[in-house]
Amino acid sequence: MRVPYAQLKILKRKNTETPHRPPMRGFLLVQRSFKMHLYSQKDVDKKALKNAQITVLGYGSQGRAHALNLKDSGFKVIVGVRKGGASWKAAKRDGLVVAEPAAAVAGADLIAMLVPDLAQKDLYADVKDSLKKNAVLLFAHGFNVHFKQIKPRKDLDVVLIAPKGPGGLVRRQYQQGRGVPCLIAVAQDATGKAHAKALAYAHGIGGTRGGVLDTTFAEETETDLFGEQAVLCGGATELVVKGFETLVEAGYQPEVAYYECLHELKLIVDLLHEGGLARMHKYISDTAKYGDLTRGPRVVNDRTKKEMVKILKEIQTGKFAREWIAESESGGKNYRRLMKADMNHPIERVGEKLRARMPWLKEAR
Repeated sequence: MRVPYAQLKILKRKNTETPHRPPMRGFLLVQRSFKMHLYSQKDVDKKALKNAQITVLGYGSQGRAHALNLKDSGFKVIVGVRKGGASWKAAKRDGLVVAEPAAAVAGADLIAMLVPDLAQKDLYADVKDSLKKNAVLLFAHGFNVHFKQIKPRKDLDVVLIAPKGPGGLVRRQYQQGRGVPCLIAVAQDATGKAHAKALAYAHGIGGTRGGVLDTTFAEETETDLFGEQAVLCGGATELVVKGFETLVEAGYQPEVAYYECLHELKLIVDLLHEGGLARMHKYISDTAKYGDLTRGPRVVNDRTKKEMVKILKEIQTGKFAREWIAESESGGKNYRRLMKADMNHPIERVGEKLRARMPWLKEAR
């Protein structure tokens, strides 16, 4: 039995840290009694999806990347979207076979559910009777299966391949001969071959080039939501905005505040992405290092972590999922209000003006 990384126990080290860094970073992971499963190209069973028809439902960021990568890997791919819409036209322009969802899944050996989370429940209800027996139902995020919005037929293999990057990056890295790492999980193994088929799919989109890590639907869903809310999206953007506000309210130029709190963030994130904390410290000044070690923990501290723990519990108990589903079903009024306020923040107006002088930023996208 594979044990998810999340089940590792954590011990707190005695406070023998330097006085500059509180014991927040003084945690030790207990040595695992199981082997981490990280798959590469050599682990793929090329016969698992040989001559398979793959249907990709949805043609947004992930859908487009998966469909094109799979096609370029030699698979027969059909895109299932609403006829006549923007996605239908885009898939046609990209040279893909396109059909309405119910027709697209008929006879398919693997169906990748790549429409937005809250559209998946209704779409599955529309197509489930058209799925052939023992087909593979694949997700890129475990939300609907984990929170029981979708209860797949018992005869289906139900798997997860979750690239750890946006669709545009999945496509670009594939074209460059690289690959975005993926997570792999099996929720239902009706045929006994679900894992092999999922890994072959990951290989088809380039994931085995970067590595494919075993997980579970629960672990992927809960950690993904937590990362988005507390660190990558919610945490990082709120830190940027509050830093910008602090400088502007103290009388500094908004443009200077933008450069310091938002524009330069990419430089640090790139270093962290390439080589972790060690690489960042290698390329920043001693002054920056000392400020990091002594002031950073005053901003992101035990109180912050306690709030992170609350956020994680809301995800684990399904509270966030219920809230988000209810918000969507009621028309999303609060969601739109919050989004409007975010887009109207002064940092956006300042940034728009400054980014206009750097057209290469748009070209990079």
